[in-house]
Amino acid sequence: MLRVPHLSAPCAVPPPPLSWGRIKECRRITKTAAMNPSTSPLLTDLYQLNMIQAYLDHGDTQTAVFEFFVRTLPARRGFLIAAGLQQALDYLENLRFSAADIAWLESTGRFKKNCLDYLAAFRFSGDAHAMPEGTVFFANEPILRITAPLPQAQFVETRLINILHFQSLVAAKAARCVLAAPDKVLVDFGLRRAHGAEAGLMAARASYLAGFAGTATVLADEMFGIPLYGTMAHSFIAAYDDEAAAFEAFARARPDNLVFLLDTYDTEAAARKLVALAPRLKAAGIAIRAVRLDSGDLVTLSKSVRAILDQGGLAEVTIFASGGLDEDSLAAFAKANAPIDGIGIGTSLTTSADVASVDCVYKLQEYAGRPRRKQSDKKATWPGRKQVWRRYGADGRMTGDLVALEGNDQVGEPLIAPVMQGGRRLRPHPSLDEIRFRVRRELELLPEPLRRLEVATTYPVDVGDDVVALAADVDRRNNARA
Repeated sequence: MLRVPHLSAPCAVPPPPLSWGRIKECRRITKTAAMNPSTSPLLTDLYQLNMIQAYLDHGDTQTAVFEFFVRTLPARRGFLIAAGLQQALDYLENLRFSAADIAWLESTGRFKKNCLDYLAAFRFSGDAHAMPEGTVFFANEPILRITAPLPQAQFVETRLINILHFQSLVAAKAARCVLAAPDKVLVDFGLRRAHGAEAGLMAARASYLAGFAGTATVLADEMFGIPLYGTMAHSFIAAYDDEAAAFEAFARARPDNLVFLLDTYDTEAAARKLVALAPRLKAAGIAIRAVRLDSGDLVTLSKSVRAILDQGGLAEVTIFASGGLDEDSLAAFAKANAPIDGIGIGTSLTTSADVASVDCVYKLQEYAGRPRRKQSDKKATWPGRKQVWRRYGADGRMTGDLVALEGNDQVGEPLIAPVMQGGRRLRPHPSLDEIRFRVRRELELLPEPLRRLEVATTYPVDVGDDVVALAADVDRRNNARA
């Protein structure tokens, strides 16, 4: 008899033999789930399921409290932007194991009937508290708190981290670009090099809420209503024997919001061809909106192309730049007074290339009514349910945050609020426009060194005396038990 292959340690107990028909059915189930993994409850770590089995066997199902936060910020991330809450709540509300999921789990031979029955009836029934999407946050500040029966609260860890980490990271990268070029039209061009389909789509969403004007990703418009931007590829120009003929063919096929790519061959020569073509297009009622530069010395080329366009009567035509750009490129453009009006940010945005990840975690803070904390060296956590209080100076700018226990009122603005109760949202999620407004306001209120993206700028986040005292109590209890 053959067995269904599985990725377990060599010492794991193998599942019982299966028939050929059952093997084929399990393979079909697995293949179907893989077609849309983002909606599958099996998109998780094995240890989440292992722990559910153990919790159920030992009756550990009382209320648990977990918090998602970032331990430390790297030097090039003086702040992060809370993003992805809508997708996190969607996940919690819709989390279900299908009959096919249960059948596959059963086929692995890993889990007992009590666990399979629990998963078959799984519905998230807990509460969630969170910072609103678009809120600036810093290290050691929880942006999401989950309160639910322990098996539920434990199981959702992997996917919640997956959702919140990526969008918050990309939103912060996009916000840095916005701060570096506040008067430019910024567009997400990064789908093709994003780390997977969902990453590209969520990067379009995260960058838009952080202040980008739009995206080249078509599905982002259909799903979220994000404005679309797009021109042509160099291959379109190269497919024609004559560059000017390629320009005219494209213009007559796509006359609205017309943008020409100039750098397939000689950028300045292409600009002159466009000037020569413009009167014929104008006679046909076609207006040239912009040109795009995608390679070479973009500062120098933008200035020379600007001069050619102006001299040719095309002063209204704007210049759009792309090609391996990031916030440092935008700052360089500004310093050189480059006449660039819009910028496409691709790989560096959707991969957050300079800081590919941050040290974010989802940790148990309370179980069965008692505070809990991890004491590991350099990975210790602060116990209890916490609130973040933000203080502002006389000029309205942020001056510092305080992390204190929930219910202990402090000076400042509380940032964490209930968003879900009993597994259901308490209110409709804000629109992307509302989140964009919040981000814009948050960026305006940042201390000036953070707005200037100064490296290693540290924003003060204090931990309240009540949290410190609670941690000491937990340590005494843990040490006594040890």
